[in-house]
Amino acid sequence: MTQLDTPPYYVVIFTSQRTDVDQAGYSAAAEQMEELASRQPGFLGIESVRDVDGFGITVSYWADLAAIEAWKSQADHVGVQRVGRKRWYESYRLQVARVERAVEFPPSR
Repeated sequence: MTQLDTPPYYVVIFTSQRTDVDQAGYSAAAEQMEELASRQPGFLGIESVRDVDGFGITVSYWADLAAIEAWKSQADHVGVQRVGRKRWYESYRLQVARVERAVEFPPSR
């Protein structure tokens, strides 16, 4: 994860259940999307985990809602979303929240 700005900022929480289809294609697309997102204005960082049964959680951090909307409609991202719904995900949930307070241990500042 990258250094986050002082709150408030926004998080996009993406929880998903993967299919067992095209693991290599999925991994390549995920890497490409992370690289592309990191170049978007307002992007602050990302954390992602997936268990052996295919359940995953990805949290991306954004400066504001406008940055999230811009990422949501970015052309390459839209294309990968389409493929994800058809091939890679059994199900998913996306939530957007505003972070008002954040605590770290040990403190980074």
